[in-house]
Amino acid sequence: MKEHAFFLEGGFTPLHSDLARQADTFKKKYEALLTEAVTLTGGCISSGVASSGEVVTDFTLNAERATEFYTGISIDTGITRVELSLTKRVTQLNLQTLVQRVADLNQRAIAVTQSLINFKTIVLDSVLACKMFTFNYPLLIDHIRREAILFIELLTRLQNRVMSDIIGFAVEQESFWNRIMAEHAKFIRGLLDPTERSCSKQPITLEFDLLTAEALALHRQINLFPQVTQKSLERTVGIRDFKRQGTEGILACRIRSVILPLLADHTLREANHYLRLLRIFSMSA
Repeated sequence: MKEHAFFLEGGFTPLHSDLARQADTFKKKYEALLTEAVTLTGGCISSGVASSGEVVTDFTLNAERATEFYTGISIDTGITRVELSLTKRVTQLNLQTLVQRVADLNQRAIAVTQSLINFKTIVLDSVLACKMFTFNYPLLIDHIRREAILFIELLTRLQNRVMSDIIGFAVEQESFWNRIMAEHAKFIRGLLDPTERSCSKQPITLEFDLLTAEALALHRQINLFPQVTQKSLERTVGIRDFKRQGTEGILACRIRSVILPLLADHTLREANHYLRLLRIFSMSA
């Protein structure tokens, strides 16, 4: 969510500097929430999450520095440096106290995110009505809006102690994330320089569009769950590797594009997150 606010801020023109300031305020609120979340972990995160590359990658810190240099928009890289050392620190907290503090953090995150969704909706509606120009694709604004809606849904379930059956949750997540992966491929294709033909990934886009449809169809044909999950896993490994190479190439100035390094790393971390989920789902298939 912090980076969503950053991408929105970077996309506004000087005419809408007021909206850029609002986006920057959201970014700072999420920096404070993230700092608190990292502090609450006390280094106690699961080995699966720690090794997944969904929190930070080998590129995140340099991507933040490069993006700050290109845009002039400040990024608190101190949070990332702490995240890189999460598994190296272990602090024991009273469990009851921790549960209450996490619940309080979640509630504040829900409130801020609802406000961010409203902000994204205003921006998207204005762009679609041709009342505003932004350097962000309308689809990207809609994309990050849907991610924020999912974030609130998951936090609300945590707050209400809602237990989902693993298969039902998997179908929901695969439907969501296959669409996200397809849109990532579309964004990348559209932001690459026309000379970068070798980097274009039209087949991946089509594959994930089909997988999205197949995942949605699981509500009617749950017996196909193992096959769809396996295909999703294989295709996500492919797009993860592509994103990793792309992020490295952008940071090394080997790829011509208008892709911010942090956006490239952001999509890589989301692929890593989805891969961790798919590996869990595959054990239930």
